[in-house]
Amino acid sequence: MIRNASLRQLKVFESVARNLSVTRAAEELFLTQPTVSIQIKQLTELVGLPLTEQIGKRLYLTEAGRELQKVCKRVFDDLDNYEMLVSDLKGMKAGKLSLAVITTAKYFIPRLLGQFCQRYPGIDVKLKVTNRERVLERMAENLDDLYVLGVPSDDPDVVFEPFLENPLVILAPSDHPLARQTSIPPTALAGESFIMREAGSGVRLAVEQFFKERGVSLKVRMELGSNETIKQAVAGGLGIAALSAHALVLDRTSDDIAILDVEGFPLKRHLYLAYPQNRQMSVVGTTFLSFLKQEGVLFAEKYLQGLESIRRSNGSLAYWGEDPGQRT
Repeated sequence: MIRNASLRQLKVFESVARNLSVTRAAEELFLTQPTVSIQIKQLTELVGLPLTEQIGKRLYLTEAGRELQKVCKRVFDDLDNYEMLVSDLKGMKAGKLSLAVITTAKYFIPRLLGQFCQRYPGIDVKLKVTNRERVLERMAENLDDLYVLGVPSDDPDVVFEPFLENPLVILAPSDHPLARQTSIPPTALAGESFIMREAGSGVRLAVEQFFKERGVSLKVRMELGSNETIKQAVAGGLGIAALSAHALVLDRTSDDIAILDVEGFPLKRHLYLAYPQNRQMSVVGTTFLSFLKQEGVLFAEKYLQGLESIRRSNGSLAYWGEDPGQRT
């Protein structure tokens, strides 16, 4: 009977199922491969059906194995939540926090996490930085506590809460003919070579929609999967690009890149915290969400002051599209 399975056996199986490899599971759990194989064999005998199958050199889960993997996830999630709850009842925050964020968020989330972990040193954090499509996939698979996205999905079962401005700007080499012009009409960029993130990127979706609404067809010369690489490509004269202003904070003294004063830019957007509506959030997840709502606002104000300095470093370019003295 499966109820006679030990937590150790379930832990070993969960690692094998997730890695689809006995070798990697053994390395992850600091066990020998024969020990892992024995645990899987004993668990298979309890279930009464094969849990895995070997086809060539690859390991696959059977239907019974896939269902048991779901059970294991629920069991260990519940145990983690209970451990966090007990710590909370004792008056101390402890446990694990898992976040998945889009690449733009990597410029500020680590700083917020630093403050959070100083306040709650008993919390271990796992941060996954990836593109929008993969964040949505992880959300669908329920792999993390919270997610950060730039463009909300249309999933009615997910809560999206805006928490930080995410203005988009158009970048060009500092010696570009448009670099010192003001009030540049969007149509003036019709013939320019654009350097874009991959299809599905939130920034790309927003920028393409902006120009499409104005009847401008963009000429995409190059697709790159990294904001840092895009900045270097722009500085090297390969084209112009649209990026989040957050990606420029550490480069505000650079002379190689200019922010173009394109009408309609900076494109006003927000970053969103996302989490499943019907799932009970862990104690640690709730604590971090509360932290962002309380302390994140103060952090955002300081951070946006850094973004404002970008505008000042670009001379007469109206980076914010308004007099900074009138900003609220």
